[in-house]
Amino acid sequence: MAQTLALIHTSPVLTSMFGELCTAQMPDVEVFHMVDESLIRDTIRAGEVRRVTVRRMLRMIESAGMAGADAVMVTCSSIGEAVTLAQQIFDFPVIRVDEAMAEAAVRTGKRLGVMATLRTTLEPTAALLREKAAVVGRKIELVECLCDGAFEAMLTGDTATHDRIVGSALMDEMRGVDAVVLAQASMARVVHAMPAGSLKMPVLSSPELSVQRAREILMELAGATA
Repeated sequence: MAQTLALIHTSPVLTSMFGELCTAQMPDVEVFHMVDESLIRDTIRAGEVRRVTVRRMLRMIESAGMAGADAVMVTCSSIGEAVTLAQQIFDFPVIRVDEAMAEAAVRTGKRLGVMATLRTTLEPTAALLREKAAVVGRKIELVECLCDGAFEAMLTGDTATHDRIVGSALMDEMRGVDAVVLAQASMARVVHAMPAGSLKMPVLSSPELSVQRAREILMELAGATA
């Protein structure tokens, strides 16, 4: 029987990106998407992840499991703390989209740039990087950059302005870092569109790394039940 991965999004623009990555990296896995934009909108308004948002996310993850998911990935970094809690509660794997990226980043260098289009994403991503660095006993320095106006442009469908703001920040604000971490999955495509050789440092984004992590987890599950 084919394995099933559930993807929970707080923006519908991510469904096609993650769907294509899953098809490319694990074509035999069945994937279904769940989307609730109100989760991120509430978090932006509150400036933090409210308890009610955590509870709602936990219910969505539980619903995905009841619908037959062998594993669940939450693709929103802003509500990462809810995912960390879910990892302790559920019997099936719950994947935090930025976890593999953070682990790779702290292995890459000591001076890391962190870019986001939302303050509510920048802060939890920075905290996750510090946590992962502490686990492996590494000291890191973070250079944080909030790309003002990019998220608002994305909401209105102005992806060109979003990409221009993020691309400019990559070139102008991230000089001298060992690697750059893009805190939001929606920022990843900006790097692919930039001219080859224009970036002098590695730029890590969550989509590909998180799907690779999901594939590894599902393979381990399949091996355990074989």
